[in-house]
Amino acid sequence: MAHYKDGTKYEEGFTVNSRGNRLFTCKWTPKKLQPKAMIFICHGYGGECSISMADTAARLVHAGYAVYGIDQEGHGKSPGPKGYISSFSDIVKDCADYFKSVCEKPENKMKKRFIYGFSMGGTVVIQLHRKDPTYWDGAVLLAPMCKLGDDMRPHPAVVGALKMISFVVPSWRVIPAPDKLDKVCKDPQFKKEIRSNPYMYKGNLALQTGHELLAVSLDIEKNLEEVTLPFLVLHGEDDVVADPEGSRLLHERAASRDKTLKLYAGMWHVLMAEPPADVERVFADVTSWLEERTGTATASAAK
Repeated sequence: MAHYKDGTKYEEGFTVNSRGNRLFTCKWTPKKLQPKAMIFICHGYGGECSISMADTAARLVHAGYAVYGIDQEGHGKSPGPKGYISSFSDIVKDCADYFKSVCEKPENKMKKRFIYGFSMGGTVVIQLHRKDPTYWDGAVLLAPMCKLGDDMRPHPAVVGALKMISFVVPSWRVIPAPDKLDKVCKDPQFKKEIRSNPYMYKGNLALQTGHELLAVSLDIEKNLEEVTLPFLVLHGEDDVVADPEGSRLLHERAASRDKTLKLYAGMWHVLMAEPPADVERVFADVTSWLEERTGTATASAAK
């Protein structure tokens, strides 16, 4: 069923993944205008799309884009043990399969396609690109998880032990997940919405989840030069969750010929939950970058 608000059409649905699970999907489209391009959003760890990413989607729709989201298995309104990641590769495959099913519809084949990820969603975006290097027209990465901070990097012996233990008791939720909301999110209303959102996972990490997140972070950090698509990476310099150095290294090492880095002094992890003027600045940077790559910058400037 479709809902309409402020010129935006919102719809929900489900897609069946390769393992037979029904994953929740949602999309936001301009009510009357033909979209300039398609944007596929990837939420962060413990997150979901339909509520926490709704403001992001609305801003992108108002800028003229169609936006599609999927709740990863174990997240949001999709099935599975909450916050549990048995295989990061499965998450990437689920996103790839659904996003491409949208792209390959006859009415969409000629439209440009961009992937957009926040935090762990940025990691998913990078892996989507590495899985099919020439498929996407560009990526927007907000505080992506590209590098483990030196204070978070475990000793190789610990990594080996984690791998062995997670093989025996993968769903054991013993990795502490401290409540850092007051250190990652400045906007009081946004924090209230996160705390009251029943679809957000806020508990401890399972051993297998920790192992998968560690493995994919280390893999990406070692292979940043494999990134070749156009991208915009945005990061708060005071981020205590995803190391801003990872975004610097991505910009430095990526083989992409078209790459842009935006670092924001004094901003935290959740860039969409900063004071209003700063949020407007971030999204202005995003929409400006997109317009330049969809051929609409000149037209927009002329209005």
